[in-house]
Amino acid sequence: MSIFYRLQKNNMKETKMFGKWYGKAVHTDVVNTAKLAATMQENCTVKHSDILAVLTELVATMKKELLDSKRVKINGLGSFKVSISSSGVNNPKDYSAKDCVKRFRVLFQPEISFDENGHRSHELLRGAKAQELPKNAVDKSEGADDDPAAGGDDQNP
Repeated sequence: MSIFYRLQKNNMKETKMFGKWYGKAVHTDVVNTAKLAATMQENCTVKHSDILAVLTELVATMKKELLDSKRVKINGLGSFKVSISSSGVNNPKDYSAKDCVKRFRVLFQPEISFDENGHRSHELLRGAKAQELPKNAVDKSEGADDDPAAGGDDQNP
């Protein structure tokens, strides 16, 4: 297994890296909860319906804890926490959540590990290898059919 990339040129003239080519990660599909449960069922003795129940409850429980201003850590995966975007005020007495808090976000911090050389890596990506996306690969993401350059089938035989 490899993480696919497609080459992309930096066309932003105001940057120092203008004109350089970079690898950009390409996602070939979306794996939802049902697919995760099906794969997990193949790898253990727990049934698909039990896995779905646990994953569904995990989401509900995580939401409850995040809304209670807690950080949620899932060992081997990472931590989730809430962040706030707000406007600033000149005097602390003028700050009110109703007027100043603009939106909430969930931030994810992957669990990290260190190899024998002391290099830091994300535990989920340990052993990752990069490979250029084959030219005839089918992009299954939404809207890919509209863009022939996105890796879909050639419309002109």
